[in-house]
Amino acid sequence: MTDLLEPLIRGDRRALSRAITLIESTRADHRARAVELLSRLPDRQALRIGLSGTPGVGKSTFIEAFGLMLTGQGLKVAVLAVDPSSARSGGSILGDKTRMEHLSRDPNAFIRPTPSSAELGGVARRTREAVRLCEAAGYDVVLIETVGVGQSETLVAEMSDLFVLLLAPAGGDELQGVKRGIMEMADLILVNKADGDLLATARRTVADYAGALRLLRKRAQDPAGFPKALPVSATTGEGLDQAWAEMQALMAWRRGQGHFDASRAAQARHWFMAELRAGLLARLDRPEVKAWLQQLGDAVASGQIAPGAAAAEVLDHLDAHD
Repeated sequence: MTDLLEPLIRGDRRALSRAITLIESTRADHRARAVELLSRLPDRQALRIGLSGTPGVGKSTFIEAFGLMLTGQGLKVAVLAVDPSSARSGGSILGDKTRMEHLSRDPNAFIRPTPSSAELGGVARRTREAVRLCEAAGYDVVLIETVGVGQSETLVAEMSDLFVLLLAPAGGDELQGVKRGIMEMADLILVNKADGDLLATARRTVADYAGALRLLRKRAQDPAGFPKALPVSATTGEGLDQAWAEMQALMAWRRGQGHFDASRAAQARHWFMAELRAGLLARLDRPEVKAWLQQLGDAVASGQIAPGAAAAEVLDHLDAHD
């Protein structure tokens, strides 16, 4: 463990990759080592930025341009990108390093694509622990890219300090196409591709979203003027510095008002309960239990026992063996 922990704390990217592989493993012995590793990490904090966006909006292009801007300022940037897994084969393309060619070669950047593995919420199950590893490795900013945008792409807000929603102009009825739930969680809405022939359209889209955001209920953790909608261009870099300045201003206000620490505490409580639920479900994944559940499922399907009664029988069995 020391051979992995010490180089990780020094910022060794190979050690960070090995540590993330360890925490993503489902083997029981690997999981025990992962828990030990996480418990020994130093208390370092990075700015965690969650990023979601509609398909084709240019998330990878934006992240590369934004990340290069930050590394150019002397910051270390980690990108945790979650790729959707195939429901049929279970495979995932994991092409983010290819799409972020320049950022992947930057010595102050680290990019880790991870398959979603059928997990809901837009992030992989161990993404939050991967964020902790990146913080321990000395990264200043951690960008968490979700698989897409929709009603379920909201778990990233439970592990990030800022939630950015990336949208494209000329995408039809934008306000109808994006779910209200994810809009209510966004701290910044960035309309990408605000350049060339799309510049005027992007500005109109920004105005539409600015008006829609004013109709949402005011959140206690937001200063006046937030959440905001801004135009950006990942291609030309226009607007990226303003977006970064707005992020820094929002975080400075939240830290000063105590919202940052309160949010981190609430997130820790949320993930404790999430891990507890996952652990309880894992107890049902043992071979002997799965065989028994299959029998109960067949009895429910044939009408021999009611679903509620079958579930109560399983819970009573688990209680009896505690």
